[in-house]
Order: sequence, then C-alpha cells, then structure tokens
Amino acid sequence: MPAGADGGAVSVWVVGLTGGIGSGKSTVADLFAARGIAVVDTDVIARELTAVGGAAMPDIEAAFGAGVIAPDGSMDRAAMRQRAFADTTVRQRLEAILHPRIRREADRRCGEAVSPYVLLAVPLLAETGSYRDRVARILVVDCPESTQLARVMARNGLSVDSVRAIMATQVSRADRLALADDVVTNDGARESLVPQVETLHRRYLQLAGSENRRNG
Repeated sequence: MPAGADGGAVSVWVVGLTGGIGSGKSTVADLFAARGIAVVDTDVIARELTAVGGAAMPDIEAAFGAGVIAPDGSMDRAAMRQRAFADTTVRQRLEAILHPRIRREADRRCGEAVSPYVLLAVPLLAETGSYRDRVARILVVDCPESTQLARVMARNGLSVDSVRAIMATQVSRADRLALADDVVTNDGARESLVPQVETLHRRYLQLAGSENRRNG
C-alpha cells in the first residue's frame, strides 16, 4: 500500500494522475469519477487552502504581505503567480507553506474514500517527487506541446509567452512519459478518451482487487 504523510500505509489502492498544463487531466479525472471512482485533486485542495478563511492564508499573508491578498481575503492568484515566476525563492516559500498541508489533506481524503481505488490528481507529481511513494501506479495524460499551448491560451486568455513560461517550470514531456506506468493520449476529441479510460478502469479494478486480496 502507498505510504501516507505519517509514514503509515494509506489503506486504499491509489493511482496518481498527472500531466502537463493543458493536457486534459480534469477531463480524464471526470471520466473516472463517472465510473464511481473517488478523485482527490491536489489543485482543489490548494484552492481551498488559499480561499477566504483558508488554513494557509495567515502564513501566506505573513510571508508575502498584503500585496498578494485579494479584496475578499483570498490569495490573489495572479499577483502571486507574477511574483513566483519573477523570483524562484518566492515560489519555494509558497510551496513550503502549501505542499505539506496539501499532502496531509490528500492522504486524509484518500484514506477516507469509499471506492474500489482512488485517483489522486497531482499536476506536479513528476516535479515534486513526494507523491511517488503514495501511489501504486502513475497515469500520465499526454498531448503535443502545441496542443497544450493552444488549450491554455484559449482557456485562460494568456499570451503564448506566458504559457511557455509556465511550461518551462514543468518537466519535459519526455521526462514525464518516462515516469508513466500508463498513458492516456488526449490529442483529439473527448470521445477518444472514453475507451482509453474504460480499459484502464477495468485494469485498475483487477489490480486493486488483487492487492486487497493479498492484504486482506
């Protein structure tokens, strides 16, 4: 079983889902959720921690000042993104505040999930490395970098240079694929994802069942 934040075992079989920005991780996660699989998304947890009243907000304000706090009391994500890209030490300080909290909450949600297995969505799984001992397999959602660029520009209204700057902070496509146990190719219509997810879902049910029988 994967290890949890306290060094103990998380009692459910976990698949780590990752991919570069704009690869379509959320779409793939939704297809697994439609099959009754619990999805724990570290991006969702991060947004909760930095929302109004979020548990990380006092430390963020203490570390970076009022300039990264939006009028409603949440973290100003655009301001923080700008500072983090301009200064790597800012990004590292923010990660030091957020990542331990995210990992603890992700472990808790995985452990409490009622599901044959859990999909743990970690956009920066390849970059951080700290989730690899928490998952039984790594599933990468893959597409060409040109497709990533087009999707993120259309979705977020960012310039091509801004998207390239984000992509530059992530591992290369080749390095990410080298970590993969399984790959979903997302370079076409959404419908092309369905048979890929269905095949993986059936495989994961078998693997999780075998693991549970060994540990039962």
